[in-house]
Amino acid sequence: MLFIQNGYIKPMVGPDLPSGCILIDDQGKIARVAPEMEAPESARVIDAGGRLVTPGCVEAHCHVGLDNEGTNWEGHDFNEIIDPISPHLRAIDAINPQDEGFTMALQGGITAVCTGPGSANVVGGTFAAIKTAGKRVDKMVIKNPVAMKCAFGENPKRCYGVNLKKAPMTRLGIAGMLRELLFRTRAYRDSKLAGKEPPFDMKLEAMLPVINGELPLKAHAHRADDILTAVRIAKEFGLKMTLDHCTDGALIADELAEEGFPAFVGPLFGAKSKVEVRNKSFTTPAVLHAAGVPVSIISDGPYNTLQYLTLYAGLAARSGLDKEEAWRAITINPAVQTGIGARVGSLEPGKDGDVVIWTADPLSQVGGEAYLTIVDGEVAYRSEEAAG
Repeated sequence: MLFIQNGYIKPMVGPDLPSGCILIDDQGKIARVAPEMEAPESARVIDAGGRLVTPGCVEAHCHVGLDNEGTNWEGHDFNEIIDPISPHLRAIDAINPQDEGFTMALQGGITAVCTGPGSANVVGGTFAAIKTAGKRVDKMVIKNPVAMKCAFGENPKRCYGVNLKKAPMTRLGIAGMLRELLFRTRAYRDSKLAGKEPPFDMKLEAMLPVINGELPLKAHAHRADDILTAVRIAKEFGLKMTLDHCTDGALIADELAEEGFPAFVGPLFGAKSKVEVRNKSFTTPAVLHAAGVPVSIISDGPYNTLQYLTLYAGLAARSGLDKEEAWRAITINPAVQTGIGARVGSLEPGKDGDVVIWTADPLSQVGGEAYLTIVDGEVAYRSEEAAG
């Protein structure tokens, strides 16, 4: 049992508590959040010393554990560039909990991540939602699978059409391959429902939850026309979907607001490394939010450093996004939009005891970092200041 007292609590639901307490039970779940309460005799007590206390941050799109920090090709397990249609691949089979990226995530106050395949393939396999503390991925899982990765635009064209001289070479080819897979999956499902028992197909089996509306597509799309192609195909087949990266989102914010698909915006930091990110800007989250699009901010780690997710949210706030909404864009919004909001993303009774005590507000002060990061009621990261 863990008792946190004397913290400025930002629960992400309801008003802030300028001086509050959090009780986490023996099962690692939040039991109570209140302005005042007595610490149970058996509880370990942490005095937050008036510091900001928030739920653990949630990263909605990254490749931690698959694209390992500080490694060469041997640690790059996030793109199987052999077959552009690979829905049967599962992130969980390649996630390395010993990747330094997980330690970096905890240092940055990130307690939950959606991690999975890259964007080389038209369909690349499933993402998993996991905690950032643990030794064995099976015990870190929040939800698996959480989404099916697909990709539009420059990346599949380059990886296959340019490098391998095979399909897909064009945006026509990418959309055609995805659409064909969805048609085949629907026919496969209907045959099974009719009792015809078609020959087992592992790829189509993996796509059944997608075509049935149980598992969302996680659509890598930067350019405006690619984003709207993803929307067109999702509507054609009645699919759930998130729009990941959404770099050109501000150009079509009104159109996206009509459709209602969540936008996971980023990476926004660093150079414009390819043609289709020429319009990337920290103003994009604000424009999308103002239009009514549900917005989360992502690092796409390691392409932007995962541990600085709060910095990217702070820069979005500086560029017009309301600060409270910037906090929501790295906590409750990604939790809800990835389907794990029942467990993480806010400080509420019944949710996992994932809590961050900050040295300073990281959205307002450069250098604000995790003082303590707590996962499932256990301290998973302790800063030098806290250790001292």
